[in-house]
Amino acid sequence: MKIAFHGAARTVTGSKHLIALKNNTQILLDCGLFQGMGEVTDKLNDYFGFDPKKITYLILSHAHIDHCGLLPKLVADGFSGKIFCTPATMDLARILMMDSAKIQMQDAEFSNRHLREGEEMEEALYTEEDVMKTLSQMKIVEYEEDFQIDESIHLKLTDAGHILGSAAVHLTINEDGKSTKITFSGDVGRYGDLLLKSPQQFNQADYILMESTYGDSLHKDLEPIENMLLEIINHTCNVKKGKVIIPAFAVGRTQELLYALNGLELKGKLPDVSYYVDSPLSSKATEILKNHPEVYNNGVKNTLKIDHDVFAFKGLRFIESVEESKNLNQDPRPCVIISASGMAEAGRVKHHIRNNIGNQKNTILMVGYCEPKSLGGRLIAGQKVVEIFRDEYEVRAEVRSIKSMSAHGDYEDLLKFLSCQDPAKVKQLFLVHGEYDVQQNFATKLKEQGFKHVAIPEYHQEFELE
Repeated sequence: MKIAFHGAARTVTGSKHLIALKNNTQILLDCGLFQGMGEVTDKLNDYFGFDPKKITYLILSHAHIDHCGLLPKLVADGFSGKIFCTPATMDLARILMMDSAKIQMQDAEFSNRHLREGEEMEEALYTEEDVMKTLSQMKIVEYEEDFQIDESIHLKLTDAGHILGSAAVHLTINEDGKSTKITFSGDVGRYGDLLLKSPQQFNQADYILMESTYGDSLHKDLEPIENMLLEIINHTCNVKKGKVIIPAFAVGRTQELLYALNGLELKGKLPDVSYYVDSPLSSKATEILKNHPEVYNNGVKNTLKIDHDVFAFKGLRFIESVEESKNLNQDPRPCVIISASGMAEAGRVKHHIRNNIGNQKNTILMVGYCEPKSLGGRLIAGQKVVEIFRDEYEVRAEVRSIKSMSAHGDYEDLLKFLSCQDPAKVKQLFLVHGEYDVQQNFATKLKEQGFKHVAIPEYHQEFELE
């Protein structure tokens, strides 16, 4: 048995991990889109590193685009097997992949209208038809269901607490009369998340693929999210008379922001300005979350006793049409605009940043992890000039960040996630989904916890499993 790492290897995007059995069965864990990797992004998304036609099964940990966003291309290039995931992941993946196809087509069209001499035409990676075919291959597996994929492969999914439907993947593979247990963490959420239940414990594994996004960071002891939002909105909208632009992932982060702003209203503290969610995808994702109240933690359930809609408040409006979105940039009045994508690499938020970045009255508020080469990452790094749609813009707007708003656990959360394991029984722990320097620091922490065999795979590196 072998395992190869074709994405999220010493980086946090493009999740793809391939398990190959001796009988030629191939199991792919996730098939994510590379995002925010600068000029090499397109090349990374064009090359899988394996033959899609030879993949037997695919298991999807959750619906974020860096985990599911290349599924339609995989299908278009010949993958015809089943895709296993939770019910909520299927609901979310449907809208996210469809939105991804639309954004790619729109961005390609926009770029092709502004081609410069010598530049090649851009093409979308896949179409909406490819998405529909992908959805037809999806198979639902419930949390904690002992699911038999075939006579030699058993699957169990446990709640990873990261976003709605997110799962840690647990495989039991029987080969040559021996049983091997492999766990893939997916993305691990936080214990004490604003909305969701904490990650579940799981049975002992022989091999673990562990995410490490915040493997050297702690989120605790930071100012509460509501207080920081209140300070930033007051300072920008009421003092500077400007706009707050918040790039936010449509799934998870947008709903957390709405919940926190709703909390301010319940306390009578919400600033009296207009609030816009300018992302049709975010609107759909919010409705899907409302349809799955079983995932809420006790804090949200208690709030629901006094407020039937924890994602709505005075002054909130969901923007649907492109024309309405454009009008927001013509309106000089102070407001808060929440829009996808979270790394500011695509979608409507990129246009909002372009239109507001040159005015010092405005604030661009980052509320989650951004790949360093992405637009969001470059803004967080303090670059004074950034490129947006091939033109350079001086950064005059204030750039702020709420680091505690992360759907990823910090290193204490990650160690707690692994605390159900006997380190002596783990033959190899592979660190994925993290920047290399962060992974090196986390590897040291893991070894201090007794995990003696920790590897940090390189892109396309392959390992033999005993």
